[in-house]
Amino acid sequence: MQKGERILKQAVKSKKLDMLNGPLWNKIPQFALPVAATAILEQLFNASDLAVVGNFSGDISTIAVAAVGANSFFIGLIVNFFVGIALGANVVIANAIGREDEAAVHRAVHTAIVLSVLGGVLIGIVGELVSGVVLHLMSVPEEVFPYALLYLRIYLLGMPVILLYNFEAAIFRSIGDTKVPLEALAFSGVLNVLLNLFFVAVLHMNVDGVATATVLSNAISAVLLLVLLCRSDKNIRVTPRDLRLDRQTMQKILQIGLPAGLQSAVFSISNIVIQSAINSLGAVAMAASSAAFNIEVISFDLLSSFGQACTTFVGQNYGAGQLERCRKTLRLSIVEGLAVLAIVLPLFLYFGKPLISIFNHDPQVVDLGYIRLYTAMLAHVGSLVYEVIAGYLRGFGISLVPALLAIFGVCGVRIVWIVTVFPLHQTFQTIMLAYPLSIFTTALMMSIALLVYRPSRKCSQ
Repeated sequence: MQKGERILKQAVKSKKLDMLNGPLWNKIPQFALPVAATAILEQLFNASDLAVVGNFSGDISTIAVAAVGANSFFIGLIVNFFVGIALGANVVIANAIGREDEAAVHRAVHTAIVLSVLGGVLIGIVGELVSGVVLHLMSVPEEVFPYALLYLRIYLLGMPVILLYNFEAAIFRSIGDTKVPLEALAFSGVLNVLLNLFFVAVLHMNVDGVATATVLSNAISAVLLLVLLCRSDKNIRVTPRDLRLDRQTMQKILQIGLPAGLQSAVFSISNIVIQSAINSLGAVAMAASSAAFNIEVISFDLLSSFGQACTTFVGQNYGAGQLERCRKTLRLSIVEGLAVLAIVLPLFLYFGKPLISIFNHDPQVVDLGYIRLYTAMLAHVGSLVYEVIAGYLRGFGISLVPALLAIFGVCGVRIVWIVTVFPLHQTFQTIMLAYPLSIFTTALMMSIALLVYRPSRKCSQ
């Protein structure tokens, strides 16, 4: 064995968490916080596309920014859908690891890799065919349309590697390794910023430059993780000659992952409804909401990472038949998530207005943005509860029920609120009330579902 390969193996192995033995209280945040950091970095690197085209595209900078922004909904819809399916791969692999079924782990890892690439190719082809129609349906202005279409078509070419990275990250997380995906993303993210500057500032490209940079940097992160998987220990090692779809394994992945993916897709639709209501209040409301969201999403990434941690820890311990550790994981994920929020929320609320002013100095924008910030962030307690309970149920393979409850509670309540209440009281505050109302409704329904299903007790009988 070559020295470099041995070092790579040791590096990956050292980052694994033993989820089946020892204390849980210190391992759950070790898993969750790098997941949160990964999501936050993705947000920051995506913002770099806008910043570069906004500052280095010359006379068309405003159009270029609008073109990149116009694609965020459609791209988010696709990527989040497949991230949900990748969660299914995470659960299936974690469960097989808990059962010490090496053959099942091997099949699941290779099926996940093939599924991501085939899914990326399929979505890329279909997306290229319908991209123009989609942008027309989204009422993209005529002067922005050709640039938006160019950006989207280049981005779609990269779907196979973009989805491959997300599935590879799910594989690493299934063994408790959240640091390797974070390190790969950090490297590719810095590369993305540098390539953005090179293509746009040096070569004088515009949206095609940032789209190309995004595809290339994602390809590099996907290749990095693939190399590590090919050189990993036998638990999750990828062997190229074994890359094939196993029908039963794929069914298990889709059974858990499809509901989560559909939930994300429907979330995007409900957010479009809310954004439409915000747009009707004018530019100040739009700017305020956008500025506050860029801050609010950081705290949401922190709490949702405890839901992902709960899914993976429960998946492994359920496979190993350690049901008490599953229940303890649920309790600790909520308590430790609340502890993190107790630190983060006061800081964000205290510094909320100065943070919002970074994006826009207009006092009206800052005041309205702060309304969104404190309304949404105070509702994060409910978000933590429903994210962790949903993660707990998915760890047992129960995916459809939490997805349906989230779709009804979060998406349904928000849409009904905007359609029925907002027309009677057309204010920014009225729109923002949709967030705590929908979130606490969902948290209540998830809690009831937990009491009804009680999966750890039923499995022990």
